[in-house]
Amino acid sequence: MARVRFAAALLAALVLCGVADARPTSTAPTGLHAFVLRADEPVAHTFSRTPSFGWNPVRGAVAYQFELSTSQRFTENSIVWSAKGLKTPAVSVRASLPWMTGQPYSLYAHVRAVTRKGAGKWGDPFGFNMRWTAVPTPLRPDYPGLLRWNTVPGASGYVVWLVDAGHWFTTRTNMADEREYYTFHQDPLWTGVVHWRVRAMRWIYGESENGIPSVSYGPWSPIYTNTNPPVTNGPLTLNATVSKVVSDASASRQHEIMPAFTWSGNRSIWGTTHELYRVQVFTDEDCLNPVFRGAIVGSPAYVPREIGPLAMPTDTNGVDLAREKFLGFGTEPPSKSFEGLDVTTNEMDVVSDTGGNNTGLPGSQVVKPAKVDLWDSDWSGGRYYWTVIPVSAVADDAITTSLTNSAALGATTITVEDATGISAGDNLDIGPMPEHAVVKAISNNDITLVTPLTSAHSVGELVVREGGGVKYWDTELTQDACASARVLTFGKSSEPAVTGQSAPFASGLSPEGKLVAAASSTPKFYGSPLVAWQPTVATDEYEVQWSHKKYPWRAVGKLLTPATSLTLPLSPGTWYYRVRGLDFLMSGSKPQLTWSDPVKLVVTKPRFRVVR
Repeated sequence: MARVRFAAALLAALVLCGVADARPTSTAPTGLHAFVLRADEPVAHTFSRTPSFGWNPVRGAVAYQFELSTSQRFTENSIVWSAKGLKTPAVSVRASLPWMTGQPYSLYAHVRAVTRKGAGKWGDPFGFNMRWTAVPTPLRPDYPGLLRWNTVPGASGYVVWLVDAGHWFTTRTNMADEREYYTFHQDPLWTGVVHWRVRAMRWIYGESENGIPSVSYGPWSPIYTNTNPPVTNGPLTLNATVSKVVSDASASRQHEIMPAFTWSGNRSIWGTTHELYRVQVFTDEDCLNPVFRGAIVGSPAYVPREIGPLAMPTDTNGVDLAREKFLGFGTEPPSKSFEGLDVTTNEMDVVSDTGGNNTGLPGSQVVKPAKVDLWDSDWSGGRYYWTVIPVSAVADDAITTSLTNSAALGATTITVEDATGISAGDNLDIGPMPEHAVVKAISNNDITLVTPLTSAHSVGELVVREGGGVKYWDTELTQDACASARVLTFGKSSEPAVTGQSAPFASGLSPEGKLVAAASSTPKFYGSPLVAWQPTVATDEYEVQWSHKKYPWRAVGKLLTPATSLTLPLSPGTWYYRVRGLDFLMSGSKPQLTWSDPVKLVVTKPRFRVVR
């Protein structure tokens, strides 16, 4: 009986060691190293994305403490991230590390064991750098009006610098259209040659303890030059959707990300010539059920921008000025479909809250991103249908009506005799000494104003909608455009997270008390295993679930992480886990991407022996 009680007392001291002698020691951990997917990877000291860390277990340890620092002296103000109470000799860092390099290293990690007698000595520091692997370079072939470049491992997005236009913007994808060069400029002097640069950027997630920057950058590329042919005169013709695959009239292919849309020509089905266009995407071949409306552009290519559309001019003077300069970012005014319905681009559908702006812009230029991605088209026979609609900038005529009710000082609504032809964004002059007002919304003959009235107005006073304003109108019905055979299809399917190859990307303490990586399709670990996966594109966060059964799947627990690894809090038994990405820029309210296949692993009970 005494031997049984003695064995129970030793259990806490042996939980991290498998088979052990129960002789606590102050020996510092050895073998500290960083890895991305498996603990048995060759030792490396440069990483493009945040690695995990592992070390040799210490006999008699009941926990471990881990610290990351920008100094190998680990002074308090240099600590970037730390963790205590670790029950496995491996740790997943729940914060993103910026790209930064030093001589020889910019970041250092160390670990120490905690025994029943307290914390032991810190082990030798492990130094490493976080660094981009390459500068983006152009992808070929070229498409008129479209920029493309290779992806950079570890990058969260890219900064595109349009050298001639004199401004830059951020994007999550490796493509951008040249709308600035074409919008209100169809002359080759504006569109023929485009100079541009691009650099990778890395957004920082999680909380750092010493306030390292929230975004880091790779170097700017050299100045690249794209040469575009003159704008094609002729019927508007769809060419292709482009990502790392191309979907055209010969084949409808699956895109992993929201693709670029390309076309040629400038003539509508009515034979009229135009200089502005809008891409629209539908779930039906008759083009009646839109799920995405692009911004108005003048280019023969379109890539959705999460930072928003160009600041389209709202009056004829603005249009004239736009022909002499590059438009900046701003608001696209409400426009009209061919049948007169209000149309708003998805680039104005701003995400309510992403926990951060994720743009890399300085504080004075921070914008919230827009929902410019589409959900997977994996329903039965699922695909999307798209077309391009010509858009006209139509100048307003002056409209005169009168007040039917008095309007008090401070009122935000007026009622007029006839509001026909008046729309949101219009400029009004009210009364004999005209008070200027801007229309916010229309309901029958009730007009809601953007700002309150600064004076009172009487029944019968004139209300004049000023002439010279500009409205943007679709020049075709979408169903007519598609019926004319101007329609192509494409699929969208997010790739599931890769969680392993012949064995899972899983590491942990073996039942024999060693730090190991999975060597079989059903690995066994003692304690909490660390699992990892390859990053997926257009992903802001990952969801990890675990279940006792593969089917039917009943999640016992789940965790969200912006990292590509996670320590699973599993009790002894047989488990399955799966991973999927979350895309917060997806249209609608469901950001979930495709689940990985369930992965099986076994968590064993502790084994120990009593040494006399």
